[in-house]
Amino acid sequence: MKNIDSEKFKVVTPIELHKISTSYDLETSEKKKSKKLNEFREELSEHQDIMYAHSKYSVLICLQGMDTAGKDSLIREVFKEFNPRGVVVHSFKTPTSNELKHDYLWRHYIALPDRGKYAVFNRTHYENVLVTRVHPEYILGEHLPGINSVEDITPDFWENRFEQINNFENHISQNGVIILKFFLHLGKEEQRQRLLRRLDKKKHNWKFSPGDLKERGYWEKYQEYYEEAINRTSKPHAPWYVIPADNKETARVLVAKTILDEVTRYKDIKEPELEESIEENIHLYREELQKE
Repeated sequence: MKNIDSEKFKVVTPIELHKISTSYDLETSEKKKSKKLNEFREELSEHQDIMYAHSKYSVLICLQGMDTAGKDSLIREVFKEFNPRGVVVHSFKTPTSNELKHDYLWRHYIALPDRGKYAVFNRTHYENVLVTRVHPEYILGEHLPGINSVEDITPDFWENRFEQINNFENHISQNGVIILKFFLHLGKEEQRQRLLRRLDKKKHNWKFSPGDLKERGYWEKYQEYYEEAINRTSKPHAPWYVIPADNKETARVLVAKTILDEVTRYKDIKEPELEESIEENIHLYREELQKE
């Protein structure tokens, strides 16, 4: 298998999505990809156990991508070996009536991971500068001061949102949240094939929604807004990674390797040392238990 350099996918300078390939050749078989993925997720699980004991950092994984990009299956496969207590997945859909009573970041803030744990955001706070830009009428449901019609949503409105998102991520990063953001970069033709499979295979029919075709009609707009959002918010403390997603197994391997590379950079994450008084008397505790 080709050596994986996760830095290759990190956004450190402005990108143009149409110039980035949606496929990536790992130069190996699907079986070997699966084996390598298993190795990565076992290492991640072991590291999370140590992080839980250390209890100073948490990890936020943000996943974005067009419909059918493979977010759900990626979550299932990458985090399969985790202790269930160690990872929580949040799928953010249309805001509820209660969520609309708060600012748009509120529901994401309360879903942040406890120290020592992972949270995976399946669709994220970035929907608020993606879907709402394609469909600005959705903003009206937020009942914001000064926003009474779509015409009130000016370029300054989006400037403020990008600033708010950057401030949010900067704040939580300074408080111990390791933020990793992944855009699953899917080709338009590959999406078409995946939508057809949903229609052709009866067991997958339930996944199909006519709304998928409607949103596909906005493909170019979504690409434009994704590109801007990524370029405006990829920071050293909260980087974006553009992951080629036409092959699901390849995307899973790349994401797992990237997470592993990033979390293991934190050399201070280690199991806590025993108190000296306990360590000195371990033999006594063992003897006491052996005598029972």
